[in-house]
Amino acid sequence: MRRSPYKKSLGEKLFIGFIYLFFIVYAIVALFPFLNVIAKSLSSEGAVIAGLVSIYPIGFQTGTYEYVLSNPLFLNSFKVTIFITVVGTFLSLLMTVLSAYPLSKPNLVGRKPILLIYIFTMLFSGGLIPSYILMRELGLVNNVWVLILPGMISVFNMLIVKNFLEGLPEGLEESAKMDGASNLTVLIRIALPLSKPVLATIGLFYAVALWNSYFAAMVYITDPGLKPLQLYLKELIASTQQTMLTAGEIDLSRDLNTTPDSVQAAAIITATVPILIVYPFLQKYFVKGAFVGSVKG
Repeated sequence: MRRSPYKKSLGEKLFIGFIYLFFIVYAIVALFPFLNVIAKSLSSEGAVIAGLVSIYPIGFQTGTYEYVLSNPLFLNSFKVTIFITVVGTFLSLLMTVLSAYPLSKPNLVGRKPILLIYIFTMLFSGGLIPSYILMRELGLVNNVWVLILPGMISVFNMLIVKNFLEGLPEGLEESAKMDGASNLTVLIRIALPLSKPVLATIGLFYAVALWNSYFAAMVYITDPGLKPLQLYLKELIASTQQTMLTAGEIDLSRDLNTTPDSVQAAAIITATVPILIVYPFLQKYFVKGAFVGSVKG
């Protein structure tokens, strides 16, 4: 009797079982540090100091989050990061599309030299010192726009969008132009609605990069009121003082029943959760947009 093509052999079942087991173990290993940080942020002072906290809280308390969320420096840096992420993502997407759309047209005069210039800037940069001098001469040092304008276009992301646009049906654009539509009208009413997958993907790339960025702020920003969240966290975690945060001295064990390590953990979780919330809304576009944009052309 011939075996059904849908019935798996013993070897196939064992292989699939091994794959499932591997990814379950991998997921647990990947999640353990994150769960450990959450547990520390919710555990009591004694449990954290004694090293008893693993992946679940011991001596549950919420004083750390109350302190973090009421810290003026944390709240200010949180606002700065939200502004940088929202405005920076919008401007980056705008400039990326305006660059990618004309470069996706084979009949564009000078297309290849322009692409070579873009790729050259992706491979080589002027260096940190010339960049700092340029930002200083432009008056952008200690200015929140220095965290947005210099990196407004990623050449890699622009090439993905360009390749995606090259794959759109040419007949749609030709029909629109026969009806009198301009290039801008074709871009806004035809190209952009069809490009939602790649735009969502690239927008997520930009948003995550802007949210996690701290190096530019570390170089160009010295004003505490302009420091983004990630730079605030870096300075908080790097601090060697056990009873002082950047907002001022405080006896954490007396007032909150917790430790500076717990406060650091709570700050990290509070800064991580907002960007994680964005992923489910863009997940359906993510794989399609990145795949098509990266292999076409």
